[in-house]
Amino acid sequence: MQNFPWQDAARIGFGLLRLSPREFWQLTPKELVMIFDAFGIGASQGLDRQTFQQMADKFPDEEKFE
Repeated sequence: MQNFPWQDAARIGFGLLRLSPREFWQLTPKELVMIFDAFGIGASQGLDRQTFQQMADKFPDEEKFE
């Protein structure tokens, strides 16, 4: 059995979903796995560079105002 990928979960929770710490830590590991599945990221695999870049492009850290 592998350890739960908490670092990947935090990247998705805080970076992609922009959850507050309270919201993130209220999720169960099972709920986090469901979120991984929804984004096509297996819980047993790490976040590869291509997936990270796709998420960064889709959800940039800074909002763009036009």
